[in-house]
Amino acid sequence: MNPRRFASLVAACLTLSGAAAAQDTLYFSAIPDEDETRLAERFDAVAEYLSEELDVPVQFVPVKSYPAAVTAFRNNQVQLAWFGGLSGVQARLLVPGARAIAQGDEDTQFVSYFIANTDTGLTASEDFPEDARGMSFTFGAKTSTSGRLMPEYAIRENTGEAPEDFFGRVGFSGDHSQTLRLVASGAWQVGALNFAVYDQAVADGAPEVETAKVIWQTPPYPDYNWTIRGDVDERWGEGFADKVQAALVGMDDPELLAAFPRNAFISADNQDYVAIEQVGRQLDLLE
Repeated sequence: MNPRRFASLVAACLTLSGAAAAQDTLYFSAIPDEDETRLAERFDAVAEYLSEELDVPVQFVPVKSYPAAVTAFRNNQVQLAWFGGLSGVQARLLVPGARAIAQGDEDTQFVSYFIANTDTGLTASEDFPEDARGMSFTFGAKTSTSGRLMPEYAIRENTGEAPEDFFGRVGFSGDHSQTLRLVASGAWQVGALNFAVYDQAVADGAPEVETAKVIWQTPPYPDYNWTIRGDVDERWGEGFADKVQAALVGMDDPELLAAFPRNAFISADNQDYVAIEQVGRQLDLLE
């Protein structure tokens, strides 16, 4: 082959390869802690924002459960995910080099609310609601930090008993919004959910808050986080993970932030979630 023609072909191949790499889509997901419609509203807008900031196509991939989000991350079906504290720990343990890169400003001091149907007669108190003994109680998802892990830890710390021993009946609603609905309807007398979902329901004037009232809140703990796989720099170029982190921390559009809802995102790292890992191991929720 003519040397010039060969050189031209090589150059063309390199150009096409670079173009393909530039168009490589970054997929991200999120734990389904709320209704699917609301999740799509939140994360489709985030995908558009990240696409512009990173100059690569970004697409949100919905999942049906907390374990499904972790599995998608482990299998490289998504490279970035908005996890809860526990699911983030689970994902990072499964993917070498994965790291937490951002969290909401509120996530350093997150709390769970215990709520009760008004027919129970339980009212707000700074003390753990001992009068809830024997009542029915629902967590959220089984691996939710704010809907299960930390509420269960609080129950055990304050009563010296497992939830199944303290309450008359214990279940799992699947997500925070569903917990609110079920307690408000009286299907469950008491439940635990993250404060942000309840506060948003109050701000939205949701009818559920009229019959499901906050009776207690847990001490603060670290929770939600953006976690990224450790091999993204190999795929999108050196420094890509840091670029994603900068884009998230730089997100200042009030509408985007309100969708989470968060006031701002700040930098995070794996060390921020050591306490969550310790509690997860205590309760046998981590292998």
